[in-house]
Amino acid sequence: MRAERRIAVRVVMSLVMCLGVESFSGAQTSEWKPHAPGMVWIAGGEFSMGGQGELARSDERPTHRVRLHGFWMDTTEVTNAQFRQFTEATTYLTTAEQAPKLEELMAQLPPGSKPPPAEMLVPGSLVFTLPANGDMGGWEWRPGASWRQPFGPGSSLAGKDDHPAVQVSWFDAAAYCQWEGKRLPTEAEWEYAARAGLEDKPYVWGDDAPESGAPRANTWQGPFPFLNSATDGYLTTSPARSFPPNAYGLYDMAGNAWEWTQDWYRADTYVQQARLGVVDNPQGPDSSYDPHEPTLPKRVHRGGSYLCHASYCSGYRPSARMKASPDTSLSHTGFRCVLTEGQAANTTYQPRSSQASPTGCP
Repeated sequence: MRAERRIAVRVVMSLVMCLGVESFSGAQTSEWKPHAPGMVWIAGGEFSMGGQGELARSDERPTHRVRLHGFWMDTTEVTNAQFRQFTEATTYLTTAEQAPKLEELMAQLPPGSKPPPAEMLVPGSLVFTLPANGDMGGWEWRPGASWRQPFGPGSSLAGKDDHPAVQVSWFDAAAYCQWEGKRLPTEAEWEYAARAGLEDKPYVWGDDAPESGAPRANTWQGPFPFLNSATDGYLTTSPARSFPPNAYGLYDMAGNAWEWTQDWYRADTYVQQARLGVVDNPQGPDSSYDPHEPTLPKRVHRGGSYLCHASYCSGYRPSARMKASPDTSLSHTGFRCVLTEGQAANTTYQPRSSQASPTGCP
């Protein structure tokens, strides 16, 4: 199963440098505020980052103070229509649309792992199969799954132009953001924007439990993973703006699709940051370490998805952290971009020199 999960390895970490994704500029001032269509201005400020209470997991603790400059953030997750414009303009092939290389796959598995069978080294991705006939749902590797066919051959994006683009790896998300002259948000920026001024609240809307009142986000209703009653109207992704925005006017900061961030994942990131007092514009750690899979570097994603439930991850909380290797594509994970001073003028998308050789820099 471990080898199966790692089939998604396509691109070595050097692609980050090839893409030239810009990092946050500490020289930015909160007065900078250009016109940015489709985005919301998030004024700079200070907040308590991290989770409290019984729902908070160990990697969400301790809470610590963070200070950020202002930034623009996409109002919604990047949609299928927007991602299609990118691929058509650049002829970009996503991670899931390329066959994995065995040597790259084995480099990220623990020593002594057996290689997967040759017939599995084909383009494809990870899909969550919905429960049926009394069976529980679960994840499986599905050849042919990609952002164009998020649940594998036979699925399509017909009528879903305004749904979030999923089955995109971190590399794919970073490439799209660069094409737009933007970048992925840091973990701190993402949580600050999601909270929208609500300090120490468990949810982006406040204190009320997700199941109380009208649905507030696209999540799982019913016993996970055996039955989704779809009380909110959706079994999988929902169109952008299907649920009320948070106080900053941002949609789907809880549920619908997990969202990639810029940061590497470490379970002890908050422990390290809490020792520094108030942290200015944190960029995350320099490297990744997940004690559960120490050989596998991972990036953070945030916000939860249509699969999140209180009995499992309650990932729709603004402090909830999830992680995956940057070459992983999933049927419930997408992204949105941010814009900070100097980016639009200085960033030019550079396509890879060879889609057949994803490790080559342009």
